[in-house]
Parts: sequence; C-alpha cells; structure tokens
Amino acid sequence: MTGRRRDDDRTVYSSERGWVAPKKQKPSGAHSPRPPSGLPNDGIARVRRETAGRHGKTVTAVHGLRLAEGALRELASELKRLCGTGGSAKDGVIEIQGEHVDKVLAALRERGFQAKQGGG
Repeated sequence: MTGRRRDDDRTVYSSERGWVAPKKQKPSGAHSPRPPSGLPNDGIARVRRETAGRHGKTVTAVHGLRLAEGALRELASELKRLCGTGGSAKDGVIEIQGEHVDKVLAALRERGFQAKQGGG
C-alpha cells in the first residue's frame, strides 16, 4: 500500500487556535532593478495599450516619464483634453481611457519627450 494515502495521513491545520502560515521574507540585500511595472526606468516614455485588470476596458498607459507628481498630473490633463476622454495620473503612470496610442505618442514627441510604443 505504498501508492495510496489514507484519509487520516494528511496534515490538517485549524484556524480555531489562530495558526497562521509564516510569511516568506525577501533576503535583506534583495532589490528590484526595474520598476514594479516591469518596464525599464531609462527616461524613455513607453506608451502602450492595456486591458489587464480592467474588466475588458482599454486604456492607453504612459510609463517611464521622469516628472514630478504635479507636472505628471498637468501633462495627463493635457493628454486627456487632446483625446477627449478621462484618465488618471498616479504612481508615475498616466492612464488615458480608450485606445489613443498614436495620438499620445505624437503629443509627447511634440512636447520634446523621447517616446516609443511599448508592448507588442
């Protein structure tokens, strides 16, 4: 009977006594060389179309702009006006509702940013 398991052979943990699995910790010297979005932080604005985590809604996301929060919001406001839609600017990322990659790329290049299409 080596291949079969009996029902009473498996380990069972109960939450009644407050047992919690220990959390995995990163080693103290570990760091991430890239920003959380997985894109390089080289100062080039990457404009891409995203739908992940948005219930199928499409947004145009601009990553990699090295701007202060206030300047980022101001640029987002200009881009939203240009595209005639809503959006947001937070955590260093501008999101414009809808698929406006070409318009945003052109607008960023006009304003002197080095921009390219990211994604695929």
